[in-house]
Amino acid sequence: MTAAPAPSFSVVSGEQVVEALRGREPEIGELVEAVYRLHGQGESVNPPSYFLRFPDRPSSRIIALPASLGGPLRVDGLKWISSFPENTRSGLPRASAVLILNDPETGYPYACLESSVISATRTASSAALAADRLSRTRTRPARVGFIGTGLIARYIHTHLTATGWEFEETGVHDLSAPSAAGFSSYLERTGAGGKITVHDSPESLVQASDLIVFATVASEPYIHDPSWFAHHPLVLHVSLRDLAPEILLASANYVDDVEHCLKAQTSPHLAEQLTGGREFLDGTLDDVLTGRSTVPADRTVVFSPFGLGVLDLAVGRFVHDEVARRGGLHVVDGFFHELRRYG
Repeated sequence: MTAAPAPSFSVVSGEQVVEALRGREPEIGELVEAVYRLHGQGESVNPPSYFLRFPDRPSSRIIALPASLGGPLRVDGLKWISSFPENTRSGLPRASAVLILNDPETGYPYACLESSVISATRTASSAALAADRLSRTRTRPARVGFIGTGLIARYIHTHLTATGWEFEETGVHDLSAPSAAGFSSYLERTGAGGKITVHDSPESLVQASDLIVFATVASEPYIHDPSWFAHHPLVLHVSLRDLAPEILLASANYVDDVEHCLKAQTSPHLAEQLTGGREFLDGTLDDVLTGRSTVPADRTVVFSPFGLGVLDLAVGRFVHDEVARRGGLHVVDGFFHELRRYG
């Protein structure tokens, strides 16, 4: 029997990830839509995420997202992402992550990629796709508001503007005044245009916005009054735990995956516990993409994405292949050593 060639293993740095994704927002949006469609067709394996929690650090966690994507984008792998909110006190980002890509034929991992940017990119691209598809039955929002102004908010704004969104006004609210000021400064540097308003309260921002982005680290709902949403905005509930169940029950609700989203005390999970059922859900984003669900124009619409590991795999494979095309892969020679069954 001819010996198989030794598998290679590469490491892709965060700098390489950023360079591979720079200016590719529309292309990544098409990729993310393709993944949602494959997932909706059953061409994926996306087990529940595993949460590693710490009794002595209750605000922190590390999450494992294993997944397998089929069809023309075939790849297996795992995202290992930490969330340590206390990092922000020292100026370090809250989240850090790596992504492992596995060869579907042999199972061998062939790359490790810095993945905080990959994770932010897939989250932002998913949000921008949802904003586009969920707003097609209503007047396109012209006033956007961001509650929570970290990395994810910045990436969502970038993906929105890079895929054709223009805003007359951008609202900003954060519990941290320096964070709100920093995000406002970022908005000014982008030259996106429109008025920038820093709001003192979530209520003020919600009522002044047609498109609302929640990108916080909230662990439980802090917005309880459905009357704030009487103007029926489109809500990208990316951080999943900001809204009380009563707000969801007064809205049309869409998720990325029902089983994933209705767990871990997310707002939709709390709504399920309150009502004893899932009738408050109007469908998934894939249902909207395929025309199985029509988004109402006269109700508040809330998109609550839990975040699918298959999205990370697809974006990670895109980055790996782009870095390889540019000849920039850092191959670790001899990473796999014991390759002979009997020595």
